[in-house]
Amino acid sequence: MMTKKNINACLGIMTGLLLVAGSEQRPAAQDDTTNFKVNVVLVQLEVAVTDHAGNYVSGLRPEDFAITEDKIAEKIATFEEGNKVIRQATAPDATANAAVSAPPQPKASVNTDDASTELGKIAGSSVFILFDTSNYMYRGFVFAQDAITDFVQSLDGSTKVAFYSYSRNLSRAATLTGDRYRIENGVRSTVAGDDAALYNSLLMTVEDAAQLKGRKAIVVFSNGPDNASSVPPEDVADLAESTGTIIYIISTRQAQSDPVSAAAFARMSKTTGGKAYFAPNWRQEQQAFTSIREDLGHLYTISYYPQPNQNRGWRNIQVKLTGQNMQRYHIRTRDGYRLLQPSIPTAPLPAATEASSTTGMR
Repeated sequence: MMTKKNINACLGIMTGLLLVAGSEQRPAAQDDTTNFKVNVVLVQLEVAVTDHAGNYVSGLRPEDFAITEDKIAEKIATFEEGNKVIRQATAPDATANAAVSAPPQPKASVNTDDASTELGKIAGSSVFILFDTSNYMYRGFVFAQDAITDFVQSLDGSTKVAFYSYSRNLSRAATLTGDRYRIENGVRSTVAGDDAALYNSLLMTVEDAAQLKGRKAIVVFSNGPDNASSVPPEDVADLAESTGTIIYIISTRQAQSDPVSAAAFARMSKTTGGKAYFAPNWRQEQQAFTSIREDLGHLYTISYYPQPNQNRGWRNIQVKLTGQNMQRYHIRTRDGYRLLQPSIPTAPLPAATEASSTTGMR
């Protein structure tokens, strides 16, 4: 089994969410002129705000939120609600995070253009659907396909969707697209069989999502435990949380029928800011998909450039509401991230396959 250390090492170069530091070959110490390039990229949070009854709270403004990272106050750079136009909240700080970039007194160039390229655009989501086609899914397979296609058709027009399926291996049946017919064709072409390597497949799906800007979510539809993965769920959750990828999980089993998987599903979804649903019948599956669609449509997407912070490991994020009577609302979001440093890759996971009728992402 691959360890968390190996997984982070394997994926650190590709994800590069917050800090990418590279250098030329180092000369002798006495004439060291190492030049480090630092790309300061926005930290993006997806924040759900609900009242005591679980209803979404809309109409909040940037000044209603206070964000700290390792107890350091952060300035909101961009702010959006649901699928509205992205707008700038504050001007970016070009020196942000420069203190963590490299050894003493390096020459550093800083890129903070990430927010400006998105301003004024209509916000939308990139949604990856990961469908269990293992031998656990023989019962109710067609109903599951119906629930997925109905969910895809109900998504906002600005949302792009990818459809992946998995058993022992991952299949990218339809890569990210706005073409709903292409996604439905991918869903209808799936067949059930073989063992289930959910966590391997979910990790590779997170890798694909991590390369994207903007709101990104993975919706897992699973009917059983994982019996073929080499990756533990904790490593999947760690990468998803560190790359700002929300994970929603719909399990067609009752939580008590498989408590080990149920606990793993609940942890993964909670740490990434998503939700886990246990829906043993078709009607509850439909309700779970409806809940996910509503959640995606009501999220506040808030981004900031981290202030100087020497911490190169796990960074704790706290989001609070300010102002009178705001404390009565409940906030759901991820609670931190880990800086993923460039490293030498280790042994890769089993290769995924892509449907020949679709265009690959890479």
